[in-house]
Amino acid sequence: MTPAAFHVEAADYATRQALLHGVRRAVFVDEQQVPAALESDDLDPLSHHVLALDADGHAIGTGRLTPQHRIGRMAVLAGWRGKGVGEALLQALVAEAARRGWGEVTLHAQVHARDFYARNGFLPEGAPFTEAGIVHQTMRRRMDGAMRVQDADQAEAAMATVIHRARRRLLLGCRGGDTALLAQPAVLQALRRFATRRHDKQALVLLHDGEPAAMPTALLALLQRLPTVFALRLPADPGDPSLAPASVINDNGDCYFRPMGDRFEGELCLDMPAPARQQDALFQRAWDAAAVCEGFRTLGI
Repeated sequence: MTPAAFHVEAADYATRQALLHGVRRAVFVDEQQVPAALESDDLDPLSHHVLALDADGHAIGTGRLTPQHRIGRMAVLAGWRGKGVGEALLQALVAEAARRGWGEVTLHAQVHARDFYARNGFLPEGAPFTEAGIVHQTMRRRMDGAMRVQDADQAEAAMATVIHRARRRLLLGCRGGDTALLAQPAVLQALRRFATRRHDKQALVLLHDGEPAAMPTALLALLQRLPTVFALRLPADPGDPSLAPASVINDNGDCYFRPMGDRFEGELCLDMPAPARQQDALFQRAWDAAAVCEGFRTLGI
């Protein structure tokens, strides 16, 4: 299927506010029943706005970056969702924040969109809260260094974003509860997306436990469906961190690694080739010393 044609551009608020508010009213006020008085505020004239326009120049999505270093008012018309518009808007806003030299940006994600932001490098912080009658989650993305990962929710987001940003090569060093983590919604969706792309790709997976019974059903089904994409091995010494790394590395300069292995605490590095290369080398050493997972051979994996 040919991707739908659209593009994203910066929008001067003074001259294009009608287009911006048109999209926001359709999504927030008409669809989500947010009070009309909350759709706009005093930050609008002070913020950097982006617009997504279709091939005919009609506004289909919008978002803004406020002086408080916060992304907000992300809205895409219903008929254009699932076509990459939201991601293009988000990337444009993150790029603008980086261009301004900001070290990080935050946002308040509606909980139904939390996985979308997780796949794009934002880690959740704190407990959900209600804003404008809708449950939200604070999320943060750092752009000037590694991000600390401290709990299961952040681990899911970190793993999802590294997988989502992979091009053709993905390395997964699984230890402890990682197999369960790989079956979490955001992670599994990112894995499916990577594995079903049309171009050549491969995921190398080092499993601490090589028994199919230890694998979550949804993850096992994906491995069976696409056995040419996934290669599985058992580390030579599961107790040796150097031979059983706990990490996720892609070929885009990103990695999430956990020095303590069985715990979620670690670091997420995005657009940081040096640590990604280091983790890649450690993984490759462990992979070369690893053994084939015999338990999965009978399942065609």
